[in-house]
Amino acid sequence: MKPKRIFLSSVQKEFSAERAALRDYLRGDALMRRFFEPVLFEDVPAADRRADAVYLHQVEQCDIYLGLFGDDYGVQDKKGRSSTEREFSLATKLHKPRMIFVKGQHDRNKDPKMRALIRRVGNELVRRRFTNVASLIPAVYASLVAYLEEHKLILNGPFDAAPCHRATLKDLSKPSMKAFTRDARASRGFPVKESASNKELLTHLNLLDAGRPTHAAVLLFGKEPQRFLPTSEIKCAHFHGTQVAKPIPSHQTYQGTVFALVDQAVDFVMSKLSLSVGTRAQRTRAPVTYEIPREVVAEGIVNAIAHRDYASNGSVQVMLFTDRLEVWNPGRLPSTLTLANLRKPHGSVPHNPLLAEPLYLTQYIERMGTGTGDMIRRCHEAGLREPEFRVSDGFMLTIWRKKHGSTKVAPLEKTLEIMSGKMSGKMSGKMSGKMSGKIVRFLLDQPDMTIPELAKRLKRTERTIERLINKLKADEIIGRIGPAKGGHWEVLK
Repeated sequence: MKPKRIFLSSVQKEFSAERAALRDYLRGDALMRRFFEPVLFEDVPAADRRADAVYLHQVEQCDIYLGLFGDDYGVQDKKGRSSTEREFSLATKLHKPRMIFVKGQHDRNKDPKMRALIRRVGNELVRRRFTNVASLIPAVYASLVAYLEEHKLILNGPFDAAPCHRATLKDLSKPSMKAFTRDARASRGFPVKESASNKELLTHLNLLDAGRPTHAAVLLFGKEPQRFLPTSEIKCAHFHGTQVAKPIPSHQTYQGTVFALVDQAVDFVMSKLSLSVGTRAQRTRAPVTYEIPREVVAEGIVNAIAHRDYASNGSVQVMLFTDRLEVWNPGRLPSTLTLANLRKPHGSVPHNPLLAEPLYLTQYIERMGTGTGDMIRRCHEAGLREPEFRVSDGFMLTIWRKKHGSTKVAPLEKTLEIMSGKMSGKMSGKMSGKMSGKIVRFLLDQPDMTIPELAKRLKRTERTIERLINKLKADEIIGRIGPAKGGHWEVLK
């Protein structure tokens, strides 16, 4: 294979040592020299051409653009642009893979135009920081290895297609596979019959490697997926402020298949969000509206689980603050996508294709790259700010909540009062609505609370609490999931 040409761009005087060190390293390392050939301007033969024309020609001819950004902006042309910025702009225009490394941990002392260029780069792709040659070389090495893996130059297949060490067919749940087949047939017209054997199903989905379950098979149908892939769990936390701080009011670590992880994490978030209850003026069932649409929450969480890097030691984290919901996963965007692309129609490039297909067949995800666009549209419809996408040691999604006092939705106690039809001015009706609202709020935070515990908290008799609970159940505001002992309450959608 012909080595990929890497054009090393920078303000030459500032990075002469770093550029020479990178060149020597890439040409000397056994793996790097097999796949890459560094190109420096100072190594280009003398020619009767303008220097800036040579720079740009090298960008056009390269396979990868690697930029070193420091304090200096560089000599500017008549339009006030440096060679470095022109090179980066051309690489962007030509859709070249771009890798940017910024010197220093902060940008306070940098030229204002360099700071502006760094901010621009940060909106389009991942930047890496370095302090000296010793920290630059391993950072470049990691980025180039990731490039080789992504382009399948040093990997036989994706992680989810590799056999799961020590796992056998006995570690997969037969009922889960039967349920999947039934759901997939109903949802997407899946051709495998319900009477098919488990081996036939796994073979059809390409989830076997020489008869052994793959990582995807264990994540989808495993009895105990985390026994083989410990970090495949999902961690959820609820904070009463805007920062991570102890004590944490509510936190859960969920385990199970990817289907169970999505369902449990979505339910955790929805149980903590504010909601409003409408009236039965136009329907028999009182409508319930959450401040963040359930579809937006589900899309964010299922994307994190479907597209994360399962070879990483990190787990998906879902954190709910008073002003936002953050969903982080240890993954990265493919080189064909930028953060800007996520805000418009784009192709679907799953990081775990064998994992994504069953999620599609059961309607957890789509295959058309429309998920992020749908999230943005639904947030607009709900009166929320646009979601934010960011790459920072993984992929971060931020979904903003409504600002306190900015919504016209009545408080829960008031909507319960209206719902119950007790707006005649009777104090007993108002007090009943307020008490019902308090009950629902307690159950949102602690779904497993018992009637005696509620009575103690609210300083009411158990008979009073039971009466209000029965009214909430009759009006389909809450429901009981599971047995009386060991089950939990759920606010109905």
